[in-house]
Amino acid sequence: MKLKLLFAFLFLGQCLFAQNDTIKLNEVVVSDVQLRDNTVSQTVLQLNDSIIHQNQPALTSLLNYNSVIYFKENGYGMVSSASFRGTTAQQTAVLWNGININSQLLGQTDFNTVTTRDFNSISVKSGGGSVIYGSGAIGGTVHLNNEFQFKDQFRNELYLGYGSFNTINTQYRLNAGSEKWNTQISFSRNSSDNDYPFVGTDEKNTNGQYFNTTVNANIGYKINAKNVLKLYSQFYEDERHFALTSANAIKTKYRNYNTRNLLVWTNYSGAFTSNVKAAILKERYQYYDNIENDNFSFGEVKTFIGKYDVVYSISKNMKLNAIFDYTINEGEGEGIGEATRKIGSGVLLFKHQVSDSFTYEISGRKEITDAYQSPFLFSAGATYAVTKWYKLKLNGSHNFRIPTFNDLYWKPGGNLNLRPESAYQADFGQEFTFNGLKLTATAYYMKIKDMLRWLPTSEGYWAPVNTDKVQSYGAEVLLDYTKKMGAHELGLKGTYAYTVSEDETTKKQLIYVPYHKLTGAVSYSYKNMAAYYQTLYNGEVFTLSDNDPKYMVKDYLVSNFGIDYSIGKKSQYRLGAQVRNLTNEKYESVVSRLMPGRNYNITLTLIF
Repeated sequence: MKLKLLFAFLFLGQCLFAQNDTIKLNEVVVSDVQLRDNTVSQTVLQLNDSIIHQNQPALTSLLNYNSVIYFKENGYGMVSSASFRGTTAQQTAVLWNGININSQLLGQTDFNTVTTRDFNSISVKSGGGSVIYGSGAIGGTVHLNNEFQFKDQFRNELYLGYGSFNTINTQYRLNAGSEKWNTQISFSRNSSDNDYPFVGTDEKNTNGQYFNTTVNANIGYKINAKNVLKLYSQFYEDERHFALTSANAIKTKYRNYNTRNLLVWTNYSGAFTSNVKAAILKERYQYYDNIENDNFSFGEVKTFIGKYDVVYSISKNMKLNAIFDYTINEGEGEGIGEATRKIGSGVLLFKHQVSDSFTYEISGRKEITDAYQSPFLFSAGATYAVTKWYKLKLNGSHNFRIPTFNDLYWKPGGNLNLRPESAYQADFGQEFTFNGLKLTATAYYMKIKDMLRWLPTSEGYWAPVNTDKVQSYGAEVLLDYTKKMGAHELGLKGTYAYTVSEDETTKKQLIYVPYHKLTGAVSYSYKNMAAYYQTLYNGEVFTLSDNDPKYMVKDYLVSNFGIDYSIGKKSQYRLGAQVRNLTNEKYESVVSRLMPGRNYNITLTLIF
């Protein structure tokens, strides 16, 4: 009955208003409309194609060197998890064309399983976003989007890369279209022996080899001026051998299979813009505890999502957006048995541009499910342009993370009485824009309760419980400067994050959360030549909850240098070379998981 009432309420809202002006279809059709329209009071970092191509194919590298997010890697190419504003890996949501793709089993995304060159738009939004994007969007969100352009075009791009440790990166991309349709197809393959020597020792990385393959097919079709169909499809497969920490350890490996399919019908009808979405996602893993035999454990979840999204333009400067979605998760595995979870939710978003200088937005979300106790979520924010070059932003929100399948159903230990993790936070931002310079500074405070921890029980096994209370506060700074002088172009980018994230009971910093993270990049181009230098500093982190300094991971400073040269105009050939870890720094982000020293990479890109 609750679901029926919610459904009726949202659709009734569409029928109460009369339609006015016709909305013309934009040339560029975005997949994540809410990111564009409902985040004016929060900071969004957009990463363009040139930045994406300067970094290694994995999403970890791109965000590590160009954002405030801290990453811990169990060695190069191994499992990589994020900490955004001092939160856990499960409290950062990753969105694929507006769909949350965090694992239903683990609650997080492994950032080394995402190939960045498969997307034409990658953005990072700081702060809470659970009202729009649901579970996990507490510290921030990462957006992977494929955007359509309906114009005459036919472009092929072949990328080939070869580097140290027999590392091979390849990708083919096709982008073809007309005023009626647009097709984007890509194929990526990355592999490495990954047997790099450890700096300062006679040892090397053992059993660290990996490969991954990604296939994307995205098709947009403009039926007429008022109707557009979009299909997004992705297949991902990988195999990673887990690097050994001792010579006597047993060799293991892990395999992932992910498929994602999303169909969207968009209708523009007067003052209404409607999106009907249907998505089918599947994730599956196989873990081999000894690669000498074929025995493995597994887990998989199939997810079905139906979503109705309608925007009503009350006036030129006022918009009301209602969203209703229904999700079914069906999981099975040796740890969870067979389990099903059903979630219905309703969202209301309101945005009002009062004047050219002042805009505010408010929103709310409520979920209905029998799997956990669902709180009411909200977000409210405003932005005010004091002058043409100085803007203020303020945002407050209530966000959450729901228990995963492993938290709820793992046998033994699963706890069906768990509460979602709950977080209240406030942001205050300032933005300066002047003559090619953009500087953004944001201060925030966050209070998290009911954090989930797996603790030992009297029966001898581990089980999750809602136990921790955490407060996190700090500041983030983003810098972007571009200067053109004829054929010369100079670019300067940087980020800085100061983060305090402490357990309220012990007053200790959470493990693997650095107080300081700093990135910087300088780029220069002249005609067909481009060069860049980028650096990353991560402060020391504690690895034990008592913050014993004897067991810290030391701070480190790593830098990369690259140069590209382009030949031709229509059929372009681009040669590139990179030196990574330029100073041969010995460093690790996880205890006993050393990263590579100085290594090299050469690339060839053909555009035809």
